Amino acid sequence: MRTPDDVAVMLGLRALGWGSRRIAAELGCSRNTVRRHLEVGSWLEYGGSRRSRVLDGLEDWLAERFRRHCGNADVVRQDLAREHGLVVSLRTIERAVAPLRQGLRAEAKATVRFETPPGHQLQIDFGELRCLIGGTMTRLFLFVATLGYSRRCYVQAFTHERQAAWLDGMEGAFAHFGGVTEEVLVDNARALVDRHDAATREVSFNARLHAFSRYWGFRPRACAPYRARTKGKDERGVGYVKGNALAGHSFGSWAELEAHLAWWVREVADVREHGTTGEAPLLRFRRDEARALRPLAGRPPFRQLREVVRRVHTDCAIELDSNAYSVPWRLIGETVRVELAGGRVIIRHDGREVAVHPELAGRRQRVVDPAHYAGLTQPRPVAPVETPAPVPAAELLRPLADYERLLGGGW
Repeated sequence: MRTPDDVAVMLGLRALGWGSRRIAAELGCSRNTVRRHLEVGSWLEYGGSRRSRVLDGLEDWLAERFRRHCGNADVVRQDLAREHGLVVSLRTIERAVAPLRQGLRAEAKATVRFETPPGHQLQIDFGELRCLIGGTMTRLFLFVATLGYSRRCYVQAFTHERQAAWLDGMEGAFAHFGGVTEEVLVDNARALVDRHDAATREVSFNARLHAFSRYWGFRPRACAPYRARTKGKDERGVGYVKGNALAGHSFGSWAELEAHLAWWVREVADVREHGTTGEAPLLRFRRDEARALRPLAGRPPFRQLREVVRRVHTDCAIELDSNAYSVPWRLIGETVRVELAGGRVIIRHDGREVAVHPELAGRRQRVVDPAHYAGLTQPRPVAPVETPAPVPAAELLRPLADYERLLGGGW
């Protein structure tokens, strides 16, 4: 079959007076082909005969079932046999749905870019890598938070990815940005999301995350399951931190790593020209987003503000996180309220503060205030028992004649 360009050449040579035989020899085709196109005076589409196929007329049904079964051609083949009585090979179905498969792949990858207004959204995620710290290859977990509008980011390193790291990372981001966004978009991490139904999009967040969001006044949101790219700003941010901030670096200590990350955010990430916005994130943040954030209002960190109820033990102390803190001895057996805030343990009874201690960082330790034992009745001293003077050994011996006189008879 000749192309439209070939036919244009045929018509041009004919205009120069060439015959069909000479044109066919020049183009390497049959003389009849040249004659057919010259008679019409334009390109002719090939009109070969088409054989009828067993799946003719079922194109719409195939497309619907292929999409319903998420591209599983074998299940489509089973439905075809059950509903239409047509038994065909799997290869026949695969050839029929080949054009549809590419569209399904494209649909799965397609992501609609959306922009959020200033102060509306913060995206958070963790990235993992290994880095040499203090001469030891250490497994790092990088918490990365990115503001949706300005693209300004915050980075913090942890040794784990447990719930405490997520909460501490968010509070670090709030402090770094100087405020809280309306919502925080999270991944479906088990530490934060108990259940996320991919079909109904029903999300059940962890109870502690609910308490954390109420405390700071934001709305948690979870990206679609298995579609982390819907949180694309932060997904790209994690890769940027790995490849730019830490690539090829080693550190003498953990403190050196943290200082490097703080420098990198300040001197590199904040002032670079962002590829999407075309502006430096720090400039965009100061101009439009800083005022849109909800102020922190001097609140202490969420994990440092705890209120629990404890009973005073007979050793004049309460137990908190396996550590013991003393209280006045007169409260033995009473119930007290314990508040952990700002690194201090505050103990109250009937609304009155009765003891304050610094929070102990270790475990199974004890902090005692001597004033809590003031006025405690001391036990009476026990009088020493007088020990009789030892009897000389000679007084303990008696002659055998004395026993003979007493008992009578002899030995």
